[in-house]
Amino acid sequence: MTAAAIAATLSSVALAQTPQQIAEYRRKLAEYNAVRQPFDEAASSYWTAIGDKRRARNAKRRNGEAIIAEDYVLTQPPVYTGPPKPVDPSPPEKPPKPRAPLPVVADFLSQAQEHFHFTPRKPATEIDYKRAYARVASSYGLTRDQAVRIYSFESGGNGKYDVQAGLEGNRPGARAISTALGYNQLLTTNTIGLLTEHGGIILKALHEKTHQASGAQKAELQRKAAVVQQMVAFCKTVPNQWSAHEKLGVTPRGIAVHALNLDIDVGPLLQTLKLMDSVNFAKRKGYHAPLTAAELEMMNLTGDGNGFDMVSMPQAMRAVVPTSNFFQRNGYERNPVAIRNNTVAKLLAATDARMDNQINLQGAKDLAAAF
Repeated sequence: MTAAAIAATLSSVALAQTPQQIAEYRRKLAEYNAVRQPFDEAASSYWTAIGDKRRARNAKRRNGEAIIAEDYVLTQPPVYTGPPKPVDPSPPEKPPKPRAPLPVVADFLSQAQEHFHFTPRKPATEIDYKRAYARVASSYGLTRDQAVRIYSFESGGNGKYDVQAGLEGNRPGARAISTALGYNQLLTTNTIGLLTEHGGIILKALHEKTHQASGAQKAELQRKAAVVQQMVAFCKTVPNQWSAHEKLGVTPRGIAVHALNLDIDVGPLLQTLKLMDSVNFAKRKGYHAPLTAAELEMMNLTGDGNGFDMVSMPQAMRAVVPTSNFFQRNGYERNPVAIRNNTVAKLLAATDARMDNQINLQGAKDLAAAF
């Protein structure tokens, strides 16, 4: 422990309620530190090696060199099995701040109305949205198998167009666990990135619809195109980087643009473009074999770079390369699925199994029929 950490610990211990509590806390803390410190050193070395290997692989790919199994860390990350960190009995100097609740669909809608005077055009029925999504996805080259299986994985096989992560089953007391929304569970950060990179494509699609419409529908599409143009301009006020988009996504206007996923004219296109970014990324990297739904989901879930790193390796390597190679430490340690299915082959198989389990639900059947 650093001198500052020791001072902070002693300061907090001094506030403990009784000498017995102080002594017990100190004893447990010493036991914990004796085990935790060597674990942290081993874990730090492991995750440093993960980053070093990743950078080396990227350099080899840039040079056109073949990637072999030894370009990955082939051991599993260390697991902490020691005592838990003891709870300091001292009263906190300041009460912890309550965490702000995540925005939900009602917030996306209200912020869109407040900041852009925009209300999404909702589908008359869920089937209408599924048909719109199927038309767009097919026109871009996504297969029915890819679209339906990813929908099954991401939205639970029965999710509606406005399904949000954590709120899939209408459970009592359920709370949103992220801003992930829709058939492919786009985050606010995703929506901002898509508007930044593909705003022209989205506006072109709206202009084409406007050209074919007449009367009130034409006027509505013209207004919508003007709003989308404002949203695109807003998204481009920051650098085209994930971290910048993430910060923008928690602002009121950033929350507002996420409502586009709920619009039947724009939402299916956003959901499709997210998957097509992954398909096109793989093609640019020279991978022209059709991506299975599970492979495409890996790219959708872990990011194109890490996902491609997984799907581009031979089957034999998939069986031995740990999933930890494709995560940052914090993300991996919060991901029980990646920990449980600790090789690439196991993770892809688990993804396929979940898809197999959920494609027979009614929502997935309806989407398949829409193609």
